[in-house]
Amino acid sequence: MVDRSASRAGAGPSEDPGNLTSSSTSDEPTASTDSGGGMFRSLRERNYRYYASGQVVSLTGTWMQRAAQAWLVLELSGGSPAALGVAVALQFIPTLLLTLWAGVVADRFDKRRMLIGTQSALGACGLALGLLNVTGLVQLWHVFVLCFVLGCFAAVDAPVRQSFVVEMVGQAQLTNAVALNSMTFNLARIVGPAIAGVLITAIGTGWVFLANGLSSVAVVAGLALMDQAALHRVKPPPKQRGQLRAGLRYVRGRPDLIVVMVLVFCLGTFGMNFESTFAVITRNTFERDADGYGLLITMLAIGTLTGAALAARRSGRGVPRLRLMLLGAAVFGVLEAAASLMPTYELFAAALIPVGVAVMTFTTSANSTVQLAVEPTMRGRVMGLYMLLFLGGKPLGGLASGWIAEVLGPRWPILLGGLASLAAALGGVAVLAWRQRGAGSVGGGVARSRRLG
Repeated sequence: MVDRSASRAGAGPSEDPGNLTSSSTSDEPTASTDSGGGMFRSLRERNYRYYASGQVVSLTGTWMQRAAQAWLVLELSGGSPAALGVAVALQFIPTLLLTLWAGVVADRFDKRRMLIGTQSALGACGLALGLLNVTGLVQLWHVFVLCFVLGCFAAVDAPVRQSFVVEMVGQAQLTNAVALNSMTFNLARIVGPAIAGVLITAIGTGWVFLANGLSSVAVVAGLALMDQAALHRVKPPPKQRGQLRAGLRYVRGRPDLIVVMVLVFCLGTFGMNFESTFAVITRNTFERDADGYGLLITMLAIGTLTGAALAARRSGRGVPRLRLMLLGAAVFGVLEAAASLMPTYELFAAALIPVGVAVMTFTTSANSTVQLAVEPTMRGRVMGLYMLLFLGGKPLGGLASGWIAEVLGPRWPILLGGLASLAAALGGVAVLAWRQRGAGSVGGGVARSRRLG
């Protein structure tokens, strides 16, 4: 019931031939990549098969709830974009408060057990909102409260989930597993809103929330059935003061990571407010119903699924390149801005497919770049910061999008988000070019960028 696309963390000990080491004694990170098994080679790991199977069901429920929640808020508020912005903000505010500390916890405790707890709680939130809705008791403040509670559990879940996948597949399959997670996420993104659009029209939003709550059983069952002896765990760091500050200092000393983090914040905050902006433009500009909103999310997801498949095919070619990440961010900005200018619903929907390909190129490259470039004992904390920046800007982005749509019109948040993403990408190119001082092409690779510091 959470939406996190790629993930992995805490790798095995450094003597493992499939392990990435990026300690201060090594100038370049190395990652052994097993090219055998094709695009789906991570599924050879039984634990990952359990995980992925549960995710297909659970994430489908998540996307059903996302569509239904946006529609319910608009119904209860009389179509107010500002109310939808408040709901988005409340759901992501806990990220600002909890995600960094959750990264510290992810480095120290059993991630599988933590995920069982957070996923169960997230499912309970869906059931509670569904029961309020189908009984006719739901009010707007109920939705706001449950958005905040759900956000608290999701904020803890995010870095734990991000740092767990490598424990299932090992370091050599990390990049492939990230891409497959994105494919799962975006397959659910296609199916979920399409189902939600039909169900909302036929039987109402309440039953969609109940279905999502029940879907969390699948991922919890997958986690419970795993063979713990087969997990690629590392010895957790000893309990001591200052672990969070140590993680922040680690990132501060890595210029390549700083560029990625800034880009992730800018695009996540201003460019990727798809659910709220699409709901408003569907209802208030194109005058379509819930099934029209679901179709827009589906069209975007076709693009992101395509982008994830391309990333899975590329995953056997070595470590990801910063150049690809920067290109993906820049192209995404241009395409999103262009999509906002489409005069008809049909053209707008079609324009979302290439937008999806570009955004997935950026997100998979950024996630893989970070995870492959950090020390295993730091991965939970670094991914906590990554998720804080990726999701923590959502309250600001949601409120800004709602206000802009209210004042200027539904198209403007999409246009300005695309332009902001393009500006951030160009800024990243300029910073890396300046630091390299002619040492090679910008973003020529993770190893090269690591030498910048």
